[in-house]
Amino acid sequence: MKRICLLVLHILCGSLILAQRVTSVDAVGITVSDMDKVLHFYTQVLPFEKVSDVEVYGNEYEELKNLFGIHYRKVRLRLGSEEIELTDYLTSGGRPIPIDSKSNDLWFQHIAIVVSNMDSAYARLRKHNVVHVSTRPQTLPATIVPAAGIKAFYFQDPDGHNLELIYFPKGKGNPKWQFTKREIFLGIDHTAIGISQTEQSKTFYAALGVLYQGESINYGIEQEHLNNVLGARLRITGNKAESGIGVEFLEYLSPQSGRPFPRDVKSDDIVHWETIMVTEDLDSLYEKIKSQCEVISSGVVRIPSSNYGYQKGLYLRDPDGHAIGIFEK
Repeated sequence: MKRICLLVLHILCGSLILAQRVTSVDAVGITVSDMDKVLHFYTQVLPFEKVSDVEVYGNEYEELKNLFGIHYRKVRLRLGSEEIELTDYLTSGGRPIPIDSKSNDLWFQHIAIVVSNMDSAYARLRKHNVVHVSTRPQTLPATIVPAAGIKAFYFQDPDGHNLELIYFPKGKGNPKWQFTKREIFLGIDHTAIGISQTEQSKTFYAALGVLYQGESINYGIEQEHLNNVLGARLRITGNKAESGIGVEFLEYLSPQSGRPFPRDVKSDDIVHWETIMVTEDLDSLYEKIKSQCEVISSGVVRIPSSNYGYQKGLYLRDPDGHAIGIFEK
């Protein structure tokens, strides 16, 4: 009987721990200024496919976003097995991304789109005259052992959001990207965020259930031209939940001139991104973390729309100000 009780207690404790963490990084959200224009870019220049398209307004969404009087359109797109959300606020607001933004500013965030052939992918972008951030695709050298042979290129969408193409040679990255495919664009490997202190961010995200996977120190002329930051030397840390998109930390060891995340950014500002996570018990997770971070929402918000994709949600900020949406399906 004692062994049975201990087993039951162990199962219950394990279930509680599982309930108090996210199970997946489900999507990445981007605020846009003109949905139709940006949709054309993501579905015609890039080959994302539309999954859903909804409009919402009302008190619950104002409490969720901590913005009064909003009405917004949310479009879900898929590439491979990964998804992003584009949000267009139909009401006033929406300050543009600062024109002098750099990759080492702490509001920096991007998604890394995996390609099977960098030359072909880059040629498609050149055909559509996309705005470059990198001077051209870069191949990381053998001196950066964990990333040797990886090819990457930074560019921008019509609103100035940074995006990345990334190619993984054999033996690098998630094995799922190594299967031979006919498609050029395969899916999303990770979202990368600018951070100030790696250990601080590792602790915070681990508390959510997004756990450390490994790291590298990236530097050299290729890295400088990739990020378009002279003298760039970065500590890059990979992190992952049980499933979904990875979360990559970018800590600039030099130059340390990157500006902090503006604390007055709202979700209708174009600089706003959301890393969207899913948990099985949002109320329990909220009780665990609410004293450890800035909570944007009024608390856990029940979502009335049946086609929104989630039943409950809340938004919070990580130690550097990046927005995280945590939802329960």
